[in-house]
Amino acid sequence: MEPVAHEFSELFNSRLEAGIRSVVILESLRPLHADITEMVLFDHVVVHSADLGGPRSLHAQIPERRGELLVRRRLVEAGLELMRRCHLLEKATDERGFIWRAADDAASYVELLETPYSLHLKHCAAWLASEIRKRTKPGFNAFARQELGDWTDSFYRGA
Repeated sequence: MEPVAHEFSELFNSRLEAGIRSVVILESLRPLHADITEMVLFDHVVVHSADLGGPRSLHAQIPERRGELLVRRRLVEAGLELMRRCHLLEKATDERGFIWRAADDAASYVELLETPYSLHLKHCAAWLASEIRKRTKPGFNAFARQELGDWTDSFYRGA
């Protein structure tokens, strides 16, 4: 029996999709970690990488995509928690609060992802990790704010 289109739409922008993106992002960043604010930004950048001069974006270039940053937090948080329960991500604390990092099993999981979407996701995440290492996290965050606008004030007020 052929899958029905609505079955696939349940995966688009779901906590599962956001969680898989988070695992791939954090595995690409290893040994670095990220807090929730960084994960929301990194998720947005991986999805819309062409906006920052990166590879072709994973999702369509919708006109109001910058506004997604303000509503993405809950989805990213749900995805992170889902992947923590699957033992692919770890939640810890540091001097700034909660942080997220790839668990030991994340590398094996990411290696198994072979669909065209997954391969492109890994390419975009590798580009993001390269940019973060080249610019440092504070430098990348400043670059992203310059390119995307300073969304962090609204993000914290809406959280």
